[in-house]
Amino acid sequence: MAMGKANIPTSFEQALAEGKPGKLLLRLFIAGFTPRSQAAIIALRQMIEERLDGNYLLEIIDIYQQPEMARQQQILATPTLVKYMPQPKKIMIGDLTRTDRVLAGLGFAG
Repeated sequence: MAMGKANIPTSFEQALAEGKPGKLLLRLFIAGFTPRSQAAIIALRQMIEERLDGNYLLEIIDIYQQPEMARQQQILATPTLVKYMPQPKKIMIGDLTRTDRVLAGLGFAG
């Protein structure tokens, strides 16, 4: 789990700046390690591993630990998944255990 400070570039920011084609860049915003957050993390990792065979970067942001990041990204609810790359940017809020909904939001057929 990447937990860099907002003013220190992380591997996520570096990957976003490089904009490598084909690499899926995701941020998952959660509110603590609740059962709902854990379910979202497990389901999301399983889905993207099955589909992408490691060609992704997932950064998990706990808004309790990094409230400034949540404010900067205008996160109002959790869990929130933000797909930065490939463009266009997409935001999914709520139940991330629904595989069909998440895959469609990421641009994959269910």
